Amino acid sequence: MTLAVVLVIAAIVALVLILRITISGRLQVADGSLTQPLQPVDLEAFQNLVDPAETAYLRQRLVSAEFRRVQRQRLRAMAGYLEIAGRNAAALIIIGQRALTSDDAQTIEAARRLVENALLLRRNTAFALIRIRIALAFPNAGPAAVGFLSGYEKLSAAAMLLGRLQQPGVPVRLSAS
Repeated sequence: MTLAVVLVIAAIVALVLILRITISGRLQVADGSLTQPLQPVDLEAFQNLVDPAETAYLRQRLVSAEFRRVQRQRLRAMAGYLEIAGRNAAALIIIGQRALTSDDAQTIEAARRLVENALLLRRNTAFALIRIRIALAFPNAGPAAVGFLSGYEKLSAAAMLLGRLQQPGVPVRLSAS
């Protein structure tokens, strides 16, 4: 009986996800203006939240009900970091699209790489947020956003490269550490 309920819930979540992706169309941002500045993401704090050893330590030290409460708080914090990263990725897509019109081949290649990385991170962030929402219902489940860090580091490197090519004297940072 429990398995059937879990499967029904999973099917409903999958249907909502499919409808949301279908309705939203592409993940690419078409807005011509950058409305929000980039916000730094504390990767060290995020890494602590997704660390399986930290989760195992909390699971071992806390009673079950307290662990679920703390884990839900940690999942909400993860979601907050991911939402900031998603907004940063959307802004970087716009910046990269603008840079694609450059006359410099090196700048165009850096912009193309930035847009690709930002689109990939944005997609992965959306899926990680869905996994976090599911994990909020089942806080004893496994990690929800482990693969995010490497994607964000690639995006950060691509943004820094494009920034150095376009404005060599202005530093670009996407992480707070």
